[in-house]
Amino acid sequence: MRQTLTARFLHRIDVALGRYLPEKRLFLRSDDSTRFVRLSPLTQAAALSGTTALVAWTMVASSILLIDQVGSGNLRDQARREQALYDTRLNAIAAERDRRAQDVREAQDRFNLALDEVSKMQSALLASEERRRELETGMAVIQKTLRRTLAERDAAQGRSQELAAQLAGETAPAEGPRPADVQQTLAFLTGALDQTAEERDRIAADAASAYDMVRTMSYERELDAERNDQIFTSLEEALTVSMAPLDKMFKAAGLNTKSIINRVRQGYSGIGGPLTPLSVSTKGAAADLTPDEIRARAIMGRLDEINMYRIAAEKLPFAQPVKAGYRLTSPFGVREHPTLGGRRMHEGVDMASAYGTPIHATADGVVVRAQWMSGYGRMVEIRHEFGIVTRYAHMSKIRVEAGQRVSRGDRIGDMGSSGRSTGTHVHYEVRVDGKPVNPMTYIKAARNVF
Repeated sequence: MRQTLTARFLHRIDVALGRYLPEKRLFLRSDDSTRFVRLSPLTQAAALSGTTALVAWTMVASSILLIDQVGSGNLRDQARREQALYDTRLNAIAAERDRRAQDVREAQDRFNLALDEVSKMQSALLASEERRRELETGMAVIQKTLRRTLAERDAAQGRSQELAAQLAGETAPAEGPRPADVQQTLAFLTGALDQTAEERDRIAADAASAYDMVRTMSYERELDAERNDQIFTSLEEALTVSMAPLDKMFKAAGLNTKSIINRVRQGYSGIGGPLTPLSVSTKGAAADLTPDEIRARAIMGRLDEINMYRIAAEKLPFAQPVKAGYRLTSPFGVREHPTLGGRRMHEGVDMASAYGTPIHATADGVVVRAQWMSGYGRMVEIRHEFGIVTRYAHMSKIRVEAGQRVSRGDRIGDMGSSGRSTGTHVHYEVRVDGKPVNPMTYIKAARNVF
């Protein structure tokens, strides 16, 4: 009885599923027979459910593994990998730029050589054409002379026959051309005409060869132009891909990229050298530049802009003061003061780690303070470009002196708990024109670049 109820229940389910998953038959054919496998709606639903469950389990397991892998790394390793990736990208772009520039120079040399060959062939072609016209003129004169000579020969032959009919014996005509002389003249003119025809055919063959060479040179020139276009396109795409994250980083930090680049360029624009007589030349003027030269100049300008971005990034606090693993214990903004009480403005961020953890400069600059300072305890203040100052407080030990120039990543002290502090950490501030800003704005902006 129970089996009957179960069978009825399954049949009802099968009928209900049949509206959405109609019965299917899978035919299996061999050389001598044909079979089929019946796939009921219930079987299809079970297979679909199993597949969905398997895919869902795979996605959940992959997500868990990915989260574990991301969480297992620390910020120092991530910063090193991103820095190495950035350096590798710059080196690859520089190497690609050098290779492409060499290819462009070689293509330009081949193009100039082809132009010289085309010029020579055109000169030879013009000379051949001039020679052909001279030969045609000579042939016309020879043909005219030949026709006149043939007419004279025919007249002489007629005269000879008349004299032979009138005279008897061995008496010869008193005057008139002799047939032997006429035959000799005719043979000479025929030889000259044959020689002229051979010369004409040879010149025509040389002209055809010259035209073929010109067409070949033109085809090679088109290939070089297409190859140069592909090279320039690859370079332009690589520069666009490299510029995008840098530009996004500066904009995310709220910086005016044009103003920053102009200020960096002004600081790196030294000129000099011995005075030499002025030489004026019109070669290389903008109006005389080829499209490839214009694109090459544009690429060089973009490379210079990337270099300016790199220099600016070294001078702005995009790096982290703590490269080891740390915990952000207090963000930027208004907070309850842990020792004085009340709500006060926290003008930096607090990063906690082990006692003595190295603290690093976040950008190139000059140390203006390296001393004990009221509630900051042992504090280092560094002045950077563009009116930016960074502060590192509560150190256990200071490793730099006032007036010392430091580079991004240099160790300037050790983490401690000096001054007004409740535990081991570093208080990190960024000030722009004397006003505190959130340091995490710069750190987060550089996460996808460094």
